[in-house]
Amino acid sequence: MEKLITLALAVAVCLGTTAMLANSGRRPSPTRIAEAQMATDGAYRDGLYLGKLAAQSGLPPLAPSGRWATERDRASFLAGYQRGFSGGASENH
Repeated sequence: MEKLITLALAVAVCLGTTAMLANSGRRPSPTRIAEAQMATDGAYRDGLYLGKLAAQSGLPPLAPSGRWATERDRASFLAGYQRGFSGGASENH
């Protein structure tokens, strides 16, 4: 019985090491990193949502970016709005 447990443990260690080595060279692409950052950015998500609503309602592509205080948030909001308006977003709200 002890030999069976030792064998199972050895196989598990080998599989774990193989999996770790196989994944060690993978790095997320800059595009995926940027998308992940935008997905957690409130201003971007707000713009994405309002851009989708404006496009569905047939409104002109005029983004109300003044609702955000900092220049960075306004730029993020506008990027989300443009993506949502053009239909380039794959998220469902």
